[in-house]
Amino acid sequence: AVFGKKKRGKSTTMEKREQLGSRLGFIMISAGCAIGCGNVWKFPWMCGQNGGGGFMLIYLICLLILGLPVMTMEFSVGRAAQASPIHMYQKLEKPGCKWGIFGIASLIGNIALMAFYTVVCGWIIYYFVQFLRGKNGSLGFSAMISSPSVNVFFLLVTVAFFILSFNLQGGLERVTKYMMSALLVLMLALAVHSLFLKGSGEGMTFYLKPDFSKIDGSVIVGAMNQAFFTLSLGIGAMAIFGSYIGKDHALLGESMNIALLDTFVAITSGLIIFPACFTFNVDQTSGPSLIFITLPNIFNHIPLGRLWGSLFFIFMSFAAFSTILAVFENIISCGMELTGWSRKKSSLVNAIAIILLSLPCVLGYNVWSWDWLKVFGGAILDLEDFLVSNILLPLGSLVYLLFCVSKRGW
Repeated sequence: AVFGKKKRGKSTTMEKREQLGSRLGFIMISAGCAIGCGNVWKFPWMCGQNGGGGFMLIYLICLLILGLPVMTMEFSVGRAAQASPIHMYQKLEKPGCKWGIFGIASLIGNIALMAFYTVVCGWIIYYFVQFLRGKNGSLGFSAMISSPSVNVFFLLVTVAFFILSFNLQGGLERVTKYMMSALLVLMLALAVHSLFLKGSGEGMTFYLKPDFSKIDGSVIVGAMNQAFFTLSLGIGAMAIFGSYIGKDHALLGESMNIALLDTFVAITSGLIIFPACFTFNVDQTSGPSLIFITLPNIFNHIPLGRLWGSLFFIFMSFAAFSTILAVFENIISCGMELTGWSRKKSSLVNAIAIILLSLPCVLGYNVWSWDWLKVFGGAILDLEDFLVSNILLPLGSLVYLLFCVSKRGW
């Protein structure tokens, strides 16, 4: 079982699952899975490209009417099945039904997410190292992504980290609680600082005042997809944590706690980014590079900026790692159940597979930069993000809905 302790003579699908040490631990580690690159990296550039305040409004509505119900259903399936995504549907489906095929789809979704999420995590580690070395004054996002060797190296660093998986309660839970708490405090301090920048008024107007003339179908779809992406819904990533929720806790209540914390981080990241965009003349529609351009500008213009930049990117690295560890645990456990491999072998084989599958994303900004990708945004990362955010996550969330409420489902 994912994060479980193996008991001799019993199948991993039938093991009693290890419990988290506290309710705060559950909330922080589940929120840690949801909070990561989706909030601090993706939300600001999606908001910037889709008109600011109007996108924010639709995004909050989608979180309320779509994100919360789907997260509750994922938790429900996970708590009832007590199994990895590959077997969740099979354990709960009625005789003669074929919902188990969606377990395979969940595995594909987890792998597809890792194919570009690990690369973005590598970028964050690179920025941490550069700030630590005092190279923050000469950071260049374009120069970084144009170097295949730099990107491959930090991809390998990312993969090497999550191969060294911890014991759940003794390691991941404890580290995540402290790192997530530190990240939240630092982001609040940065948000307050951004409000005093000279471009804060213009930035806040763009960010929080809806321009209804800019709200169209693409903005609505983008906001819906971001709601699924930011909560890691539709591919079984959150269902795993449902298996750690005791029967004495309400699933909707736990979903609300996580969604509120997740939304707080996303909104705070916007409070940091958009005043800085209008202060330092950064194009708010610049896409995936947005935080990697605006944040160094902020840190380079404040006292002890090298220290604060180093702290921010190391905390952000752990937030991203918490998502990666949860998704990688899903992949490992699915591999073990499908093949009968040991945990060690499944970890090694899947790590190698993820490195190979991540190479197109790494090379998509340099060696494999093709014109036909411009329809998706310009790079292989944009294509992979489109497939995950626009297809796999929404359809996976729809499957959870139908599985939970239809007569032929659970």
